[in-house]
Amino acid sequence: MKPVGRSTWFVISTVLVCALLGGLYGRQVEATTDTQTSSGIRASLKKFTRVYGVIEANYADPINPNKAIYGPLPTGRLGAIPGMLSTLDPHSTFFDPRAFAHLQQDQEGHYFGVGMQIIGKPGKMGQLETYVLAPIPGSPAFRAGIRPGDMIAAVNDKSTSGMSVDQVAHMLLGPKGTLVQITIVRQGWNRPLQFNITREEISQQSVDAAFLLEPHIAYIHINKFNETTNRELTRALKNLDEDHLRGLILDLRDNPGGLLQQAVEVADHFLKKGQLIVYHYGRASKEKRYYAVHGDSGNKYPIVVLIDHMTASAAEIVTGALQDHDRALVIGQTSFGKGLVQTVFPLSDHTGLALTTAHYYTPSGRLIQRPYNDMSLYDYYYYPQREPLKDREIRYTDGGRPVYGGGGITPDVKVPPLKLTPAEQMLADSNAFFDFAQYYLGIHKTVAEGFQVNSGVMEEFYHFLADKKIPVTPASLAGSLSYVQEQIRVQLVGMIYGQNVAEKIEVENDPLVQDAIGDLGQAQALMENPRKYMASMASHPGH
Repeated sequence: MKPVGRSTWFVISTVLVCALLGGLYGRQVEATTDTQTSSGIRASLKKFTRVYGVIEANYADPINPNKAIYGPLPTGRLGAIPGMLSTLDPHSTFFDPRAFAHLQQDQEGHYFGVGMQIIGKPGKMGQLETYVLAPIPGSPAFRAGIRPGDMIAAVNDKSTSGMSVDQVAHMLLGPKGTLVQITIVRQGWNRPLQFNITREEISQQSVDAAFLLEPHIAYIHINKFNETTNRELTRALKNLDEDHLRGLILDLRDNPGGLLQQAVEVADHFLKKGQLIVYHYGRASKEKRYYAVHGDSGNKYPIVVLIDHMTASAAEIVTGALQDHDRALVIGQTSFGKGLVQTVFPLSDHTGLALTTAHYYTPSGRLIQRPYNDMSLYDYYYYPQREPLKDREIRYTDGGRPVYGGGGITPDVKVPPLKLTPAEQMLADSNAFFDFAQYYLGIHKTVAEGFQVNSGVMEEFYHFLADKKIPVTPASLAGSLSYVQEQIRVQLVGMIYGQNVAEKIEVENDPLVQDAIGDLGQAQALMENPRKYMASMASHPGH
């Protein structure tokens, strides 16, 4: 089961994040073509300018050149450049100035502001209102006491009613050390709350959870691969006393990928020096191979990697390398299946182009990209192939185990997603746990970090459901009491003590994580396969 708090907001941005972080290689600003190709390009451009000239001169309404060329339009229609890219593959993407700035900020992993995620929702009067999804743990907003669910009514005495999320975010950003006043409306409080917060450098942590599940058994979750991921992992392993670990659960679920080089450096931590991590090549891109430069420094603790359908790109590079070298046991669901590498080309007017320039291959030679032709972009992202494709390419790990190309990475141990009961699904779909936590804190104001959900809290929860006309009764939840209590606890503790504390509660109660702890022995045995396989091959040279 995926941690609920982490996955709640993931679905909202799946398409955007996969487009922005789908396996970026780097920045490139030069390209060369031969004479024949150049002549073809000139002919195509001439056709395009002729068509554009006819449109500009004869269309019934004035033409906005930026919308016509760049798009996308609010109607969902694509401009000329995005439309052209859409014929190539799902991951070649054009970035307008705002999207390109967001991409660069996300890659760098830091910005200056107060440190909170926000979202826009229609208010009672139909005007767009801005709400706090969650303050980043340890950020100025978190330390000031801003909570998930708070409505941002004003910034520096300027009302945010009707503003877009980007407009509000722009007001919250600013130079380091400057002051910003935020007016908050909080459920259960009679008057607005004012917070005077000093802006700081905000680091977007990609290693968002790292702690011991049991003595010498570590858990690490990486949510994406940005420019700081390797440093964060190094620091986390040091804090967890890596030299004395007896096992590691590396959670890459819901990780859409990111920077290729960071994936290489993460894999380097766990492989022998000199082992191949990944290689890639394309029509105009020479083959490039990446090897472990530093290596594992002799640390031979077993590793279990957790993946799901949203594990993609750079996260699949790490998973594929560890699986191919029999360094880790992979459990969960088949990964997303993205084996394309994008190179970022900065363009004029602060725009950019992420163009697929190569295919990447795992050490055994697997291309794990799944088919994307003959389907819409929506289906590609939201309805990935759940079953292995027929006639998949077979490769072999260092220990002689078969692994398969195309259609994502197949786990060594398949564990289907935990299916919610109809009543549990209704509570999740209606956002009942989050809304109840806001309601409860509006009355009780706070909870202890060790808060437990007792019968009194459950009575309040049932009354809340009835008031909100959510058709879930105590009888329908008779077999779901532990699930409901955990979700209520996670939301309440997370609102007061931070999402990192809430996520630890979720992880410790996650059945797949518990399975992974039990599978560490199998992961240990897997590490012996390459040695045994090589000995077997040496004793049977004819095979």
